Order: sequence, then C-alpha cells, then structure tokens
Amino acid sequence: MSGKGALCVPSHSSVRTPGRIKGVWLAALTLFGVGCSEQPATTAAPATSLAQGLSEAAAMRPGPVASTVGLALEVEDGAGVPLKVRAGQSFYINVIDVRATATASRDEGVDGLRQAGDFAGLAWQGLSLADEEPVLLSNPDGTFTRRRFYRNAQWMEQPSIFTVQPVDAQGRPTGRAIPLHIGKDDSRKSNDDFFIRRLRAIQWTGDCRTATDCTGAKKFSEEALVELRNARTGATPFTLSPDTRALRLSWSARPGADYSIPVEQVENPSYAYGFAIDVKAVTPPRADGTYAPGAAITFQLALRDGAGKRLHPEGTLPSYNEVVFGQNEPGIQYYRAFFDSTTTYYRRKHRERMLMTQIIGPAQRIQAIRTIVDLDAFLDPTQDVQTIGTLERDGVYAQFQTFPPSNKLFGGAFFPEQKLWDVPGKDTWTYQLPANAEPGTYLVSVKGRRVYLGEDIPASRTIEIQVGSPQHTEAKLTTGHCENCHKDGGELSKVLHGNDNRAACAACHAPLGFELEGPIVVRAHFIHARSDRFDAPKQQCATCHLGPETVQRTSKAACLSCHKSYPDSHVEKFGPIESMYVGGGRESFQQCTGSCHKTHPGSGF
Repeated sequence: MSGKGALCVPSHSSVRTPGRIKGVWLAALTLFGVGCSEQPATTAAPATSLAQGLSEAAAMRPGPVASTVGLALEVEDGAGVPLKVRAGQSFYINVIDVRATATASRDEGVDGLRQAGDFAGLAWQGLSLADEEPVLLSNPDGTFTRRRFYRNAQWMEQPSIFTVQPVDAQGRPTGRAIPLHIGKDDSRKSNDDFFIRRLRAIQWTGDCRTATDCTGAKKFSEEALVELRNARTGATPFTLSPDTRALRLSWSARPGADYSIPVEQVENPSYAYGFAIDVKAVTPPRADGTYAPGAAITFQLALRDGAGKRLHPEGTLPSYNEVVFGQNEPGIQYYRAFFDSTTTYYRRKHRERMLMTQIIGPAQRIQAIRTIVDLDAFLDPTQDVQTIGTLERDGVYAQFQTFPPSNKLFGGAFFPEQKLWDVPGKDTWTYQLPANAEPGTYLVSVKGRRVYLGEDIPASRTIEIQVGSPQHTEAKLTTGHCENCHKDGGELSKVLHGNDNRAACAACHAPLGFELEGPIVVRAHFIHARSDRFDAPKQQCATCHLGPETVQRTSKAACLSCHKSYPDSHVEKFGPIESMYVGGGRESFQQCTGSCHKTHPGSGF
C-alpha cells in the first residue's frame, strides 16, 4: 500500500470530518501531503535505516543482537534530523535520505528547486519529465492532485560521493571519515556502497480540476530527493567516541556545503537493536494436524527486539495515536503515509511502515489477485479482516488485515470524532476459511518495521498451516532468478519487507480502488522497467520469467507497467494510456485478448 498522495494530518483534531462514504471526502486518504510543514506533535523522529547487519535468522525469530547496526541519516531542507543512538555500539551507514522543497503559484515544473534552496547549486542540466500519475481520489474540496516525476539531471545521473565525519561540539573530527560511493544511475558497480540508488525530482499539483486536467491550477509544490539504502556487503563499520555530538555529512555534488546531523548517545537503553516477529495459531488444529474447510482460525503475533524481548504486552498492541503522536519507546511502527506520502519506485516506500498480516492458499493455487478492493471495504466497521481473493473469482483464497484494523486505521483519519486512533490494539486476529477451501498448505504472514535509536529495520514471518489434508503442497511460481541481481546487500530478505518468500506476497499486494498498482506483478514490472540499474535488456522476459506461457496473459496492467506507449490501433480500441502503472483504470486487469501476443519480441523464449 503506497498511500499515493498522503493525507496531511497536522494534528488529529484538525482532520477534516467527512460527511459521507462516497464522493469528495474519500480523497482525504490521499490528500497532497508533500507541502505539509507541520508534523505530528512529538519530537523529531530518529533518523532511520534498513538492517543490513541483522542476519535473516534474527529478522525471522528472536536471536542474538546484531554486532553492527545499520544507521539511517536524514536531511530535510538542509537541516539534519537529530539522531539518537546506543552508546558504544558499532554502526555502518545503511540509509541516506535527503530532501529539498519549494512551492510555486504557477506551473514551472521543478524550476524553483534550481533557483533557490538546498539543491539550487546542483547540476540540473539534462533534466526531463519521465512520468506522471494522478492521485485517484479527489481532495476534500473536489480538486485532484497530479504528480510529475523528473529524471536525468546530471546530479541524478553521474557518480558522486557522500562522506560521513563524526565531530565533537566544536566541529572537530572524533573519528575517521567514511566515504560512501553512490555510483551512476545507469549501471551497478562493485564499489557502489548502496544497493538502491534513486535520485529524482517531483512536482505536485494540488488543485487540478479533474484527475487529468490541471488547467488553471495554482497550488504547486516541488521536491528533490536522494534515496540511498541497503548498504552493500562489506559496509565500513565505525563506533562513535563519547565526545561525538554530530555527524557531518558532505556530498561531492555540493562541495563546501556540509550538513550537520546532531547525535545523542544513549547509555543502557531499554531495548536491544534488531526486530523479530513471532506468529502462531491460537486455534488448535484437528487430531491429524489440519484445519477443516470453513474453520475460523485465530492467530497471534509477538513483536520482539533482536534479543527476544517483547515490544508490547501479550494480548495488546499500542493505539495508533500512541505510535504516531505519543511516546513509543520500543519503536513499533504503523502505516505513516498519511504524513510522509509514498509512491512505488519514485518516493520513499521504505518509510511507509505498514504492519500487516495475510493468509493465502492453497499454495499450489497461489497467483496474482486482480480483483479490486474498494475503500468501502476498508471502512466497514463490522469487518477487521478484508477478503481479497476467492477460489471462484480469483482461483485462490486470500484475506488480509492491517494493524490497527483498516476500519480504525483509515476510519480514524476520516472520523476523528470517533477517536478510533485512541483505541488500544489487539495482537490477535481471526481468518475465516471458506467452506470450499481446497486441501493443501496455506501461508500466514506478518510483515512490519521497527524504528529504534537510528535503526529502521524490516521483518517478515511466514508460517504454514494445513487445511483439509496433511499433505504438504508447494507454490508454483512463474518467475525466478531474483538472486542473480538481489545479492551483496540487496537480498530479498533485506530489502523493503525483509521477505524472501515470494509466495507470501499476493494477498497483501492486491489492486486497491485508490491504488491500482498494488499487485506485485505490476510493481515488479514497473520498478525493473524504470530502473536503469537493472542489467538485462528490458524486453528479455526470460531474465525473470520461467517459461513462455508466463508472458502470454495480456492486459493493460501486464503490458503498460513496462511499456510507456502502444500502437494507435490499441489506443483506438482500448483507449489512451492514463496511468504509468497499469495503463488505464479499473479495466486494466481484464485480459484484452486470448489470441494476440503469444510471443514477446526479444523475450528469450
């Protein structure tokens, strides 16, 4: 879930109260949030990071604390976000997020960033518009938001180096300087220090007449972003001396203009670094170890630090307000795109931080789900769990639940007078197997993130249950070879959700009425098609697909998540391209034809 244009909630009391479930107020979910200057009423959030130093085993279950911890550094309009860290700990740099912003009352693209502010001195030559995408839901005043994504400026394309220097209160070095090579946009090199490198600029238009017409708009915001994350294997470790008070961050693209990130070292913190998730079925199976079709099965999670200490009392989870607006010492995280909008590939997906669970099965039936889940289902006060897939309709059964449940998570934004964000959470939930559940193995997963003393770490846990038969069944995935590229710090066990079980993706990644690009097949296509650091030819389907039959299902979403255009004959028959992700609207997941496109030129099959 990307929260495509985040709801800007300066404080809970200021959230606009909608009057109906359909119409203009639905857009509150995706309000243009980039221009929001007011933040939740807490101290600044600690800088964040993905856990490179934590082993896969520690991410999946309680275990020993990582000896070296990945730190995240953040800079906002030239100011370093203060960082708290554990004293005496060994670290490495795992994330760097730098953002510069500007506003305008006319459509100037992102020229305001060139003319003033933190990135004005960068080399902007070569900048070009790469993509654009509207936010599907209207704003509360009936207008719409458009996003335009810019690439190819020299500072985005060319190699550069960040340098981190620990300093004392007077700015004197307290340790060695650590150079971090970010490499080029169009190639991966062995000396790159980060697996993910994304530099771009975005223009947000906040008062468009319709989703496709911004004539006369006057509310423009601009931002330039540096996103570096997932340190490569062999990242340089360092320990801060007791007199260190800041990290000086230098960037070769901005010579002589250093950033300062204040540092506070904490002695004997209450929790260890690291993050692990336990999941268990509370409802006992039958004598043969299986569950009957139609059974209601209750599950329970436990969130722990890397030493196995609970982050919450058994039976409860903190309320949304406690996590986002209050004091949440253990670092539990919930969905945050209300305040820091995220966009697949282009903007800060690692900061969305959804805590979520899914069930999908039977394993031998696992496939992409193309049925759209509308916002009404999220807001239904009688349903904590959403049914995403059915055997009859989708060929596979799937349900998911967010934490807090979506009717409180999103309902709390729409209906603040109901104080749904104050409701304490539960660490249990119940999935209802369908009466016609096919025998086999079913996968139950939980994924989330933890932010604690400078570490922003993902974790996922998947367990299996048997339904109808003790015979174990396996998923038959149609893609593979991910490890050929996803290695040396970019393993699937480390990026984004920290999940290397690709069978456990489809239920969470369903198309949503307010976010059609949800399916993992769409996101995988889009990210690899847009990334110039993907080594193989883009038309060579065999790089990832395992057989020619796996590229023969034609739909707008399948084709236009990679291709940026199609022939005039297709425009006449299927309509113009309206979405950079799926090509069109809700029809984009329907199979166009069963007789065309049996092969793909250059596919390798």
